[in-house]
Amino acid sequence: MQTISSYDFKGKRALIRVDFNVPLNDKFEITDDTRMRAALPTIKKIIVGGGSPIIMSHLGRPKNGPEEKFSLKPLVNHLSELLGGATVKIAPDCIGDEVKAMAESVKPGEVLILENLRFYKEETAGDEEFAAKLAENGDCWVNDAFGTAHRAHASTAVIAKFFPNDKMFGYLIESEVESLDKVVKAPQRPLTAIMGGAKVSSKITIIENLLDKVDNLILGGGMKFTFIKAHGGKVGSSICEDDFLETALNIEKLAKEKGVNLYMASDVVAADAFSNDANVKTIPANEIPDGWMGLDAGPEAIESFKKVIEKSGTILWNGPIGVFEMEAFAAGTKAVGEAVVEATKKGAFSLVGGGDSVAAVNQLGFADGVSYISTAGGALLEYLEGKTLPGVAAVRGE
Repeated sequence: MQTISSYDFKGKRALIRVDFNVPLNDKFEITDDTRMRAALPTIKKIIVGGGSPIIMSHLGRPKNGPEEKFSLKPLVNHLSELLGGATVKIAPDCIGDEVKAMAESVKPGEVLILENLRFYKEETAGDEEFAAKLAENGDCWVNDAFGTAHRAHASTAVIAKFFPNDKMFGYLIESEVESLDKVVKAPQRPLTAIMGGAKVSSKITIIENLLDKVDNLILGGGMKFTFIKAHGGKVGSSICEDDFLETALNIEKLAKEKGVNLYMASDVVAADAFSNDANVKTIPANEIPDGWMGLDAGPEAIESFKKVIEKSGTILWNGPIGVFEMEAFAAGTKAVGEAVVEATKKGAFSLVGGGDSVAAVNQLGFADGVSYISTAGGALLEYLEGKTLPGVAAVRGE
């Protein structure tokens, strides 16, 4: 398999599938360029190597063909700035003779952005003929869009067959896959997974798959109340999925059978309203009175979580422990973050993934203290579920 580090890009037009699905305000100004910055090392590598990056991406979810509000035009000047003033042009389309001619005339060091791939329904349908037309615009294909790697779209997977010897991961996907594999394929022991979030239903498959891999599983967030109620505990007005009580008991049974240590909060910080100004009290997690809700882990639970985390060799953190956005209920998430940073200092490998978890580490100032922060959403979760990601398999030739 080719790698971006060893491939010779001199004189080559490199088709790069990136994830430039960035948020725009009503003036079509970029409000968060994180995804664009994430692709810069790959784009710069190709430029320095004497190649011409041809950028492919989607933006938003256009339904009826080309729509000006979904055009990639607003990204042109900003990408040029990010690349230190490099010449960045945009094609009027992503396929066709005019686009092909523009791609062929791009000079080394110049960048061409193809227009929104999803102006064509063939992109999301994984149409092979559409993928062939895209492939005409480049000499090699680089997949650097981990956020869409779980989709078998024309530009993320199908296009690979037109570059049998000239396909590779960009630096972003390369680092995502390597980091995830350190967790799911070759972890340092003990491996601890911290799963937060509100609902068991959204994390069942991940939890079940992780039970074959982890030594310790910490269940935080609102999902723990489904487990507590399944044992007859009182959860008051806390979030709880009554349809998944049996599922919760089955997960506990499975964990026991596989020798996984399962940890949940024994005490919680409860409130009489979902508000930073609510009345609060620390009580046993299974004794929450009517009208009250658990919104964070209590001090006893926090101490038990910290002990487990700080002795871990590998840590996966997906989902906050409490409602960290409100200062009154941020202690659990803060303490877990501090413990993850401490374990990382001692040599553990720590990976944080999932929107809320990433927001938490950034907001609470732990980003520099963990080993890796994953940029992906659905792709990350499906990888943790043990599913094959088409965008990864296509590059590997699987």
